[in-house]
Amino acid sequence: QVQLVESGGGLVQPGGSLRLSCAASGSIFRINNMGWYRQAPGKQRELVAAITSGGSTNYADSVKGRFTISRDNAKNTVYLQMTSLKPEDTAVYYCNAEGSTYYSGTYYPPRSYWGQGTQVTVSS
Repeated sequence: QVQLVESGGGLVQPGGSLRLSCAASGSIFRINNMGWYRQAPGKQRELVAAITSGGSTNYADSVKGRFTISRDNAKNTVYLQMTSLKPEDTAVYYCNAEGSTYYSGTYYPPRSYWGQGTQVTVSS
């Protein structure tokens, strides 16, 4: 199993910045793609940004130029630097990772894992 623990959410004024972190732990063999999703009240969960193990990135159009995703492969950690925040960025942000595991002598192929979510509120 892989556990994802997020941190860094909170309340920020419009135009402000926040940095989210998500650390993966457990019987990790390899972490492939990592990403951030968000879900606002009454809306579907949507992709915010994703990054491959090689560092290629993908962003939702709504956050391009304002958010930056990065990762530290040695720490199995992904970050989301959010700047110029807007009220419409308010949502619960979820970390996602695709990873394979190895324990008790058995390899388990990649599957998707989710964090518990962290609230980001942009309001004056």
